[in-house]
Amino acid sequence: MNKSNGPVIHQQKTFSDVNYAERRLMNREFVQCEFIDCDFSNSDLRDNSFEDCHFKQCNFSMVTLNGAGFRDARFTGCKMLGVDFTQCNRFMFSFSFYACILDYSTFLGTRLRKTIFHDCSLKEVDFSEADLTAADFKNSDLTMARFSKTILEKADFRMAQHFGIDPEFNKMKKARFSAFNLSGLLYKYNLDIE
Repeated sequence: MNKSNGPVIHQQKTFSDVNYAERRLMNREFVQCEFIDCDFSNSDLRDNSFEDCHFKQCNFSMVTLNGAGFRDARFTGCKMLGVDFTQCNRFMFSFSFYACILDYSTFLGTRLRKTIFHDCSLKEVDFSEADLTAADFKNSDLTMARFSKTILEKADFRMAQHFGIDPEFNKMKKARFSAFNLSGLLYKYNLDIE
């Protein structure tokens, strides 16, 4: 019997093919753990913490993250539709995303400095008022992603696709673009760029 009522701590464990769908995970801390092919869809992860964990091919669609902490969390090939990252613990909030589907998720007002979004689908993601300083969007699809009052200084969009960013409403000093995707900054003028 656990008399301390403290969190259950898992260190350096691998969780494979675990179905957490529509379940509530309570009072857990995961440190340097790996999750492979796990289903967290519609689950409740509130107030749990994940530090230096790697998630591979997991489904996080419509997960509840109230107070959940992610420090140095790496997501590879994960499905994360409609995730509200604004609910996460702001003191444990650092991610990297590789080949993930994050469509319809929101990062409204979050701090995402140096966050990596490589080969991701970011369709209709809300980045309004977020700090994306030095973020990297290599080979990511930003179709209809929202950028409003967003800090994009030194962010790398050179290999990004389908974005529409209005420089008048975002901080963009030293943001990086290629000559081939500059039309994403001029979309509102309805120009024919060849």
